[in-house]
Amino acid sequence: MVKKLMYIAGEWRESADMAWLETNSPSTGDLLAEVPRGKAQDIDRAVQAARTCFESQEWQQFIPAERGRILHKIAAALRDDAEAIALLETQDTGKPLTQGRKDVEAAAQYFEYYAGMADKIFGETIPVQPGILDYTLREPIGVTAHIVPWNYPLQIIARSTAAAIATGNVVVAKPAEDTPLTALKLAEIIDRTALPKGVFNVVTGFGFEAGAALCEHPGIDHITFTGSVQTGSGVMAAAAKNVKPVTLELGGKSPNILFEDCDQQEALEWVTRSIIQNAGQTCSAGSRLLIHRSIKEDFLKKLAEKLTAITIGKGEDDAELGPILNAKQYERIESFMETAREEGAAFLAGGKREDRQDLSGGYFFQPTIIDGLSPDSYVAQEEIFAPVVATFAFDTEEEAVRLANGTEYGLVAGVWTKDGARAHRVASKIRAGQVFINNYGAGGGVQMPFGGYKKSGFGREKGLEALRNYTVLKNVALKY
Repeated sequence: MVKKLMYIAGEWRESADMAWLETNSPSTGDLLAEVPRGKAQDIDRAVQAARTCFESQEWQQFIPAERGRILHKIAAALRDDAEAIALLETQDTGKPLTQGRKDVEAAAQYFEYYAGMADKIFGETIPVQPGILDYTLREPIGVTAHIVPWNYPLQIIARSTAAAIATGNVVVAKPAEDTPLTALKLAEIIDRTALPKGVFNVVTGFGFEAGAALCEHPGIDHITFTGSVQTGSGVMAAAAKNVKPVTLELGGKSPNILFEDCDQQEALEWVTRSIIQNAGQTCSAGSRLLIHRSIKEDFLKKLAEKLTAITIGKGEDDAELGPILNAKQYERIESFMETAREEGAAFLAGGKREDRQDLSGGYFFQPTIIDGLSPDSYVAQEEIFAPVVATFAFDTEEEAVRLANGTEYGLVAGVWTKDGARAHRVASKIRAGQVFINNYGAGGGVQMPFGGYKKSGFGREKGLEALRNYTVLKNVALKY
């Protein structure tokens, strides 16, 4: 039995009550490892360790450029062991190995990017009146909590913790109970660096125990959360009790909008990628397809052929589409499919489990196209988190924009047209945090601010904008 320990103040520890939880392979159902089932006492221990470190003379006097050099070393270490870490991520999440490799590279890029910013956190001078020197400082906010989802565990822990450490903060991270292994691997890498012990801490456990305790802890100065709207609302309520700021990324129901003049072949490739990546278990998945009526029938025929040809298999076998995370997620998908059938929708592809003997250990769901839904239907409005796309026709630009904005989410959108004026006009009207024109995702783009409108959350991760999450602005006025 493989047992992994959590990481607090530079030490590998069991939970205070010696409880454990299991993490299993989504591809086979096999047990991968046991990790400590951390609870409130373990969270308190980690927060106290982080606070002690943050207030220590060692960390307060740590040179920003040296923080940057260490973050560069973390990026290099991720790349040096990339294949083994990618396999670990694939085993834990079920995603194809190719995607696991991309996740490791993305994690390295986050550390690399924010390494370059560690000594570039600038304030400014403000003209007030003669005899007053007024200036601002951007100071680290303190002890930051990072609650990481199960779909991109390595990428997402990297993108927020790298920015937090670069700006001089200390970290307590709580990975998802289903996928804790690469967070612990990252702790191993950081443990070998010159960062003071206590800068980076990882507590494993369930969300309703360790996660809730972390959100409610008065010693936390900021919470970064990625996950569902329901859980995000709970995180926000818990933070409000202690008047702590939060950054929330809560998912989406993102549209690809195809106008009649678009490059259909190019759009076909991106639309496919945007819905099958990580088996559709992606907050920015292109789960709605809005197509000009004149090209809809032809495009959907091509899309159905392409999705039907997608290879489905275990993550380690590096098929194009891996499994759904677990039984709970699979049952939720089935419930959506049943609702769509009850509403009289047409399934142009998929709509059911991939029933093969060699895949019996996991929950593999076929890429699915649903047509004929009302834009206001439950299936068209809610995030399914599966390789399922719902399609709708439009006749005018105004109708396309109305459909695109017609959900409570606003995370990402894709606009496909050769008309530059129309592309910018539509982009300006879409209520989403990222709008891609004639592409979708731009390679992940660690430099591009990422976050949502409406119930997709608030605050921005990635890019320079994320640094604002982890600094507090101080104004100083000196009379001379």
